[in-house]
Amino acid sequence: MKRREFIALAGSAAVAWPFIARAQQPPMPVIGFLHSASLEPNAKRLEGFRRGLREAGFVEGQNVAIEFRWAAGQNARLPELAADLIAKPVNVIATLSSTPATRAAKAATSTIPILFLIAEDPVELGLVASLNRPGGNATGISSQNVELVAKRLSLLRELAPQAGNFAALLNSSNPNAKPVSKMLQAAATTLGVKLNVQEASTDAEIEAAFRSLRPGSALLIGTDPSFFARRASLVALAARHAVPAMYDNRESADAGGLMSYGQNTETSWEQAGKYVGRILKGEKPAGLPVVQPTKFEFVINLKTAKALGLEVPPSMQARADEVIE
Repeated sequence: MKRREFIALAGSAAVAWPFIARAQQPPMPVIGFLHSASLEPNAKRLEGFRRGLREAGFVEGQNVAIEFRWAAGQNARLPELAADLIAKPVNVIATLSSTPATRAAKAATSTIPILFLIAEDPVELGLVASLNRPGGNATGISSQNVELVAKRLSLLRELAPQAGNFAALLNSSNPNAKPVSKMLQAAATTLGVKLNVQEASTDAEIEAAFRSLRPGSALLIGTDPSFFARRASLVALAARHAVPAMYDNRESADAGGLMSYGQNTETSWEQAGKYVGRILKGEKPAGLPVVQPTKFEFVINLKTAKALGLEVPPSMQARADEVIE
């Protein structure tokens, strides 16, 4: 081969090599994100999820893609949205703070890994075989809400001891409304209080539930993604009806709710991002234990307490993680 021909051949190979190398690179992994609510109320939580992914070595748009599917409060759409993600296809499905989305994903696939964040017991829901050894294609984070429900009701009674009636508001369209109602009634029995459970899913039904509360009632708002999305309107209704209310998320207390007790959800979403990163690196959900949140927060809004004519004991303020003045 002549020297000139050799140089030409080498040059063409050098030009072609980057294209060949790119063609041989594995495709970017895709996370399917399925949720029963919408983006806007979960935007801050989503920052935590992305932060967790980054800590695991994955940056959206650089070495991982995320396909979002939001049902905007229409749970009936979740099976269709889950099927759409599976058809993409995706490498893992994340269902955070949305038990209906978790159930839809689990019903749709037994092979694609699912990473959930729920308040209920995943064993009772049939999502995993056990907490230590999930055994299937799903794992994640569970707050085991039984203990939290009792704690919320106890704190509500402590802050509003004059309340003659206690009520709980649950989303009737959430498949977990009935088991959660049983949890609440058991907690009420233990605490020695009577509890009236109200179920509602639409704005009109929620407003009707508030109107039906007896004078002097105190209200516990159930854990539900659509209630979280409606937190501003729920806080406004509680203020309008002068009802002391307990919430499961600190964002509601920040928005003017009387008090909240629950997991630091943004931190839990960050933890979920790290767990998704482990799955993307090859670990199987069957061998990844279901974990519990690492942080719980008790928040009291003193301004709201004052508006309701409630005196917050100094001992209770001292136990709070944050007191909003």
